[in-house]
Amino acid sequence: MKIGILSYHFPPEPAFIPGSLAEELAARGHEVRVLTGFPDYPGGHVYPGWRQRWRHQTRSERLTVRRVPRYAGGDGSAGARMASWLSFAGSVALTGRRYLGDVDALYVFQLPAVTFAAAGLLRLLGRVPTVLHVQDVWPEEDPSRSVDSRRWSGRMGTTLRRLYSEADGIAVSAPSMRDLVSDGGADPGRVRIVLNWTDERIFQPTEPGRAARRLIRRDGRCVVMHAGTIGVRQGLETAVRAAAALDDRMDLVLVGSGAEERRVRGLAAELRADNVRFVERRSPLDMPELYAAADYQLVMLRDLPELRGMVPGKLQAALSCASPVVASAGGDTVELVERARAGLSCPPEDWAALADRFWLASAIPPPARVDMGRRGREAYLREMSLRAGVDRIEQMLYDVAGGAAPAAVRADRSSHKGFKA
Repeated sequence: MKIGILSYHFPPEPAFIPGSLAEELAARGHEVRVLTGFPDYPGGHVYPGWRQRWRHQTRSERLTVRRVPRYAGGDGSAGARMASWLSFAGSVALTGRRYLGDVDALYVFQLPAVTFAAAGLLRLLGRVPTVLHVQDVWPEEDPSRSVDSRRWSGRMGTTLRRLYSEADGIAVSAPSMRDLVSDGGADPGRVRIVLNWTDERIFQPTEPGRAARRLIRRDGRCVVMHAGTIGVRQGLETAVRAAAALDDRMDLVLVGSGAEERRVRGLAAELRADNVRFVERRSPLDMPELYAAADYQLVMLRDLPELRGMVPGKLQAALSCASPVVASAGGDTVELVERARAGLSCPPEDWAALADRFWLASAIPPPARVDMGRRGREAYLREMSLRAGVDRIEQMLYDVAGGAAPAAVRADRSSHKGFKA
């Protein structure tokens, strides 16, 4: 088939889902055309060596990537984000019809940032068969927000409902998200579960080097590590309070940064939690060794309705690396961990319950921890891997385009068992 891909981010940005999907579909013999912006994530500034311009296009044998300009504000404000999203939508409108007008099917990596661009592109292309891969749902309107914020939120919600109703197929990245998008206007019969995968070229089981051990460990105590964003959604104050209650038994190591880092550091200092340590953000290439140096990976999500149907990418990365997990979350994240028997879990935003999990984690002998990691990796390969995910997306593209997958693809796909679609 000729397959179009619309994505706000694309490699060299850390956008391995659309990037690896495009490469794998091309390797399977499809002609793939990607429409995206110039790389600016996460700093909000175009990468060094890149210059925004029209008609920027790169080609390989079966993969073509067309980049269009968008506003790169870089200050992280809501106004700057909206300017980026709307400018991207305008650029897509100017180029999309000519570039993607003859594709057999369109795949949209559906984040809030691409919503307006996707809606405009579908109007331009008419009835092109479309698969939305929904990664995040728009939260309900907060009455305490300003009038302008509520207006933008209303526009976003209206546009998403239109997209959900018009899409021929919708893939959701977590089981509970199916209900959320159905409530938002999607036909439940068109919704399929396609769990995200991780960058398997990086996140593989390994042994920690001496430098990784020195960075993560300081004695023989159990180490629970959180890698990634220290933000509002994670609620890491809960983890700090839990660790502070066990300061003579385990260490909590937070690797990364984010908007809430100062607040979390302040709480650790206030509680005199000497067993809570902070490590600056590291390259993804360094992370598998850091995972291996720790005993568990911590996956945290706050108790918010829009997060119960979300599986954070750090879970897939940890499972792919055969790292056992401590999960403080609700909904699908905990269900995945428990069903795979890949670690321990507790309800979100309950520091006492998390302290109990930390204590139990430290008491579990190392061989049992290894078994947890092994079971987690087996579950990842079976349900969340690149191969399993692309099989499902490819079948959805065949379905919406009105064709049947080749017999080899159908036979390969039948070997994967996971969430019932």
